[in-house]
Amino acid sequence: MGDDLFQTGLDNRKAVLGGDYVESVLAQADDFSRLFQEQMTAWCWGFGWGDDTLDKKTRSMLNLTMIAALNRMHEWELHLRGAITNGVSREELRSILHVIAIYCGVPAGVECFRIAKRVFAEIDAKEG
Repeated sequence: MGDDLFQTGLDNRKAVLGGDYVESVLAQADDFSRLFQEQMTAWCWGFGWGDDTLDKKTRSMLNLTMIAALNRMHEWELHLRGAITNGVSREELRSILHVIAIYCGVPAGVECFRIAKRVFAEIDAKEG
Protein backbone atom coordinates (compact mmCIF):
# COMPACT_ATOMS: atom_id res chain seq x y z
CA MET A 1 0.00 0.00 0.00
CA GLY A 2 1.29 3.36 -0.96
CA ASP A 3 2.17 6.26 1.26
CA ASP A 4 -0.81 8.17 -0.17
CA LEU A 5 -3.27 5.57 1.14
CA PHE A 6 -1.60 5.64 4.56
CA GLN A 7 -1.69 9.46 4.69
CA THR A 8 -5.33 9.52 3.61
CA GLY A 9 -6.05 6.92 6.28
CA LEU A 10 -4.17 8.84 8.92
CA ASP A 11 -6.06 12.02 8.08
CA ASN A 12 -9.43 10.22 8.14
CA ARG A 13 -8.63 8.34 11.34
CA LYS A 14 -7.65 11.54 13.13
CA ALA A 15 -10.71 13.42 11.83
CA VAL A 16 -13.09 10.76 13.14
CA LEU A 17 -11.39 9.46 16.29
CA GLY A 18 -9.38 12.52 17.29
CA GLY A 19 -5.75 13.37 16.70
CA ASP A 20 -4.68 12.82 20.31
CA TYR A 21 -6.17 9.32 20.39
CA VAL A 22 -4.61 8.29 17.07
CA GLU A 23 -1.20 9.73 17.92
CA SER A 24 -1.30 7.89 21.25
CA VAL A 25 -2.18 4.56 19.62
CA LEU A 26 0.56 4.95 17.02
CA ALA A 27 3.12 6.01 19.63
CA GLN A 28 2.32 2.90 21.69
CA ALA A 29 2.90 0.61 18.71
CA ASP A 30 6.01 -1.50 19.08
CA ASP A 31 7.95 -3.78 16.73
CA PHE A 32 5.23 -6.41 17.16
CA SER A 33 2.20 -4.20 16.40
CA ARG A 34 3.55 -1.30 14.28
CA LEU A 35 3.05 -2.99 10.89
CA PHE A 36 -0.54 -3.89 11.84
CA GLN A 37 -1.30 -0.30 12.89
CA GLU A 38 0.17 1.04 9.64
CA GLN A 39 -1.67 -1.45 7.43
CA MET A 40 -4.94 -1.03 9.30
CA THR A 41 -4.64 2.75 8.95
CA ALA A 42 -4.05 2.43 5.19
CA TRP A 43 -6.66 -0.30 4.57
CA CYS A 44 -9.53 0.68 6.91
CA TRP A 45 -9.09 4.41 7.08
CA GLY A 46 -7.40 5.06 3.71
CA PHE A 47 -9.10 2.56 1.41
CA GLY A 48 -12.39 2.11 3.29
CA TRP A 49 -12.99 5.58 4.64
CA GLY A 50 -11.15 7.23 1.73
CA ASP A 51 -13.90 6.29 -0.73
CA ASP A 52 -16.13 9.34 -1.17
CA THR A 53 -19.21 7.33 -2.22
CA LEU A 54 -20.56 7.39 1.35
CA ASP A 55 -20.23 10.37 3.63
CA LYS A 56 -18.61 10.02 7.06
CA LYS A 57 -21.93 10.23 8.88
CA THR A 58 -23.35 7.28 6.93
CA ARG A 59 -20.15 5.25 7.44
CA SER A 60 -20.35 5.92 11.17
CA MET A 61 -23.94 4.69 11.26
CA LEU A 62 -22.99 1.51 9.42
CA ASN A 63 -19.99 0.91 11.64
CA LEU A 64 -22.02 1.21 14.83
CA THR A 65 -24.37 -1.54 13.71
CA MET A 66 -21.62 -3.87 12.48
CA ILE A 67 -19.40 -3.41 15.52
CA ALA A 68 -22.39 -4.01 17.82
CA ALA A 69 -23.19 -7.21 15.90
CA LEU A 70 -19.62 -8.35 16.54
CA ASN A 71 -20.01 -7.43 20.25
CA ARG A 72 -16.82 -5.36 20.25
CA MET A 73 -17.93 -2.81 22.80
CA HIS A 74 -14.57 -1.09 23.31
CA GLU A 75 -14.47 -0.36 19.57
CA TRP A 76 -18.18 0.47 19.62
CA GLU A 77 -17.61 3.24 22.16
CA LEU A 78 -14.74 4.61 20.10
CA HIS A 79 -16.92 4.66 16.98
CA LEU A 80 -19.86 6.13 18.92
CA ARG A 81 -17.65 9.10 19.74
CA GLY A 82 -16.61 9.24 16.08
CA ALA A 83 -20.24 9.12 14.97
CA ILE A 84 -21.01 12.10 17.18
CA THR A 85 -18.03 13.92 15.66
CA ASN A 86 -19.41 13.02 12.21
CA GLY A 87 -22.77 14.64 12.97
CA VAL A 88 -24.94 11.69 14.01
CA SER A 89 -27.59 13.16 16.32
CA ARG A 90 -28.78 11.65 19.58
CA GLU A 91 -32.15 10.95 17.98
CA GLU A 92 -30.47 9.10 15.11
CA LEU A 93 -28.30 7.22 17.60
CA ARG A 94 -31.40 6.17 19.56
CA SER A 95 -32.93 4.77 16.37
CA ILE A 96 -29.69 2.98 15.51
CA LEU A 97 -29.69 1.44 18.99
CA HIS A 98 -33.24 0.21 18.47
CA VAL A 99 -32.14 -1.52 15.26
CA ILE A 100 -29.11 -2.98 17.05
CA ALA A 101 -31.35 -4.40 19.79
CA ILE A 102 -33.74 -5.90 17.24
CA TYR A 103 -31.17 -7.45 14.90
CA CYS A 104 -28.18 -8.07 17.20
CA GLY A 105 -30.12 -8.95 20.33
CA VAL A 106 -31.39 -7.14 23.36
CA PRO A 107 -28.20 -7.70 25.41
CA ALA A 108 -26.16 -5.92 22.71
CA GLY A 109 -28.72 -3.10 22.66
CA VAL A 110 -28.65 -2.81 26.45
CA GLU A 111 -24.85 -2.58 26.47
CA CYS A 112 -24.84 0.01 23.68
CA PHE A 113 -27.45 2.12 25.50
CA ARG A 114 -25.34 1.88 28.68
CA ILE A 115 -22.24 3.07 26.84
CA ALA A 116 -24.13 5.84 25.02
CA LYS A 117 -25.64 7.13 28.27
CA ARG A 118 -22.17 7.36 29.85
CA VAL A 119 -20.65 9.04 26.78
CA PHE A 120 -23.52 11.55 26.58
CA ALA A 121 -23.09 12.36 30.28
CA GLU A 122 -19.36 13.00 29.70
CA ILE A 123 -20.13 15.26 26.73
CA ASP A 124 -22.84 17.13 28.63
CA ALA A 125 -20.51 17.66 31.60
CA LYS A 126 -17.83 19.14 29.33
CA GLU A 127 -20.33 21.43 27.62
CA GLY A 128 -21.51 22.47 31.08
